[in-house]
Amino acid sequence: MYEDEKLICEDCGAEFVFTAGEQEFYAEKGLTNKPKRCPDCRKAKKQQRRGKKKLFDAVCAKCGCQTQVPFNPTQGRDVLCKACFDAEKAAVPES
Repeated sequence: MYEDEKLICEDCGAEFVFTAGEQEFYAEKGLTNKPKRCPDCRKAKKQQRRGKKKLFDAVCAKCGCQTQVPFNPTQGRDVLCKACFDAEKAAVPES
């Protein structure tokens, strides 16, 4: 039913193949638009979006080291660095 289709990336202009398997996956998910970017440009765009997270400076309440967190620390609430957070999380038994 589906056949491989050659498309042109809108970012880099490279030709890429929109495979029959990908087309079937898109149809199953209800996606009606064809991809506009080649796999490399899609990956780069995703990385770019991830890198835009704002980080806030904080001091770990447990070990006192400087750290950065992806939320604005609230006065009176403890902030933990990744190492202390992971250690505390591992020490708590799952229910």
